[in-house]
Amino acid sequence: MALMINSKCINCDMCDPECPNQAIYFGKKIYEIDPDKCTECVGHYDKPTCVSVCPIDCIKPDPNHKEDLDTLAEKYLRLTRQI
Repeated sequence: MALMINSKCINCDMCDPECPNQAIYFGKKIYEIDPDKCTECVGHYDKPTCVSVCPIDCIKPDPNHKEDLDTLAEKYLRLTRQI
């Protein structure tokens, strides 16, 4: 499942540089995550780095983009052009 940043975001700039897929960007008011690029760090790390560095715990699973581990791994391969 892709992740999303909720309205508690304080725009601290911690998550953006941590994303290996460049899925995080500054939206209209807060940071946002592009679900087409978010693999929850599958293929890169054991856990999502954005969640690890978020000081206020505002990054949660996106209920509109449910994906299993295999789907996230396939997305990682597509993003890194390995398939």
